[in-house]
Amino acid sequence: MLAKGTLYVCATPIGNLGDITLRVLDTLREVDLIAAEDTRHSRKLLQHYQINTRMISYHEHNEKKKS
Repeated sequence: MLAKGTLYVCATPIGNLGDITLRVLDTLREVDLIAAEDTRHSRKLLQHYQINTRMISYHEHNEKKKS
């Protein structure tokens, strides 16, 4: 069970989707929300592993608006 109000920073693979760890996959499945810098790349990873967690775009150009 994941704690509420916790930020998890997860490293994701740059090229080979198979380079992700099981712990990261478990975390991505269990959190309520994924904040991704580039949702286009993150969506490919999530679709590959059939992860349906809600995702938003979060980067330097929108961080004040999204915070």
